[in-house]
Amino acid sequence: MTPRVLVLTGYGINCDEETRFAFEKAGAKPEIVHINDLIDGYKKLADYQILAFPGGFSYGDDTGSGNALANKIRNHLWGKLKDFVDGDNLVIGICNGFQVLVNLGLLPALDKKYGERQVALMHNDSARYLVRWVDLEFSGRSPWVKGINRISVPIAHGEGKFFAEPSVLQELNNKGLIAAKYVKGEICTYQNLNANPNGSLMDIAGITDESGRILGMMPHPERAISFTHLPNWLLLKEKCLRENKALPNEGPGLKIFLNGVNYFK
Repeated sequence: MTPRVLVLTGYGINCDEETRFAFEKAGAKPEIVHINDLIDGYKKLADYQILAFPGGFSYGDDTGSGNALANKIRNHLWGKLKDFVDGDNLVIGICNGFQVLVNLGLLPALDKKYGERQVALMHNDSARYLVRWVDLEFSGRSPWVKGINRISVPIAHGEGKFFAEPSVLQELNNKGLIAAKYVKGEICTYQNLNANPNGSLMDIAGITDESGRILGMMPHPERAISFTHLPNWLLLKEKCLRENKALPNEGPGLKIFLNGVNYFK
């Protein structure tokens, strides 16, 4: 089955087109849907198999990153969203979308306590909005990260520091819910950058719920779906040419979207 993807949009969300394109390139049938069309019933969440919360600055982050959008969803769509989550569907939240999922209590939802906020994404240690590339190491049983070890993708956030109480961190680790960690890899070495860009505890860049079907991550895989998106692609190109190797056709971030699509095949 080719999954239909609902890419949520609304006031301040600005990565909807890139997210739609990434899913389209992965072979899905994505559609950008405004949150008001969901609330009014013009579009129905039940008609889709994947729900994507893109990055951006929903409602200007005026009451905290992802907070206002989370409240609107909780007040108007919680029942339908809970039914969607309980079904055999997938959810991904990227950057601001991750913040929305955390504020909604869809992540990590320990002991299946959906709706209860258990972790937070706080201001970066630098107290600055940060745009750069990071190296990630993936683990866990989530279908979103199947077969992925290490990839490099960009970040763009001011509130990306993952925080949780020690007991929650321990449970996340014990249950294998830490999907992605910041590590010192090829890009960080190439650009002489620290591995952890924001001070996230345990270097956490992304987590899942216990089902593995809900993934939230601060880095932007939709901005790394082509080989030429990589900051060192010219260097890699020369290496491939000199070693008589074919140039890659895809960027590392596309693997996540391909995994989402392949889950339904």
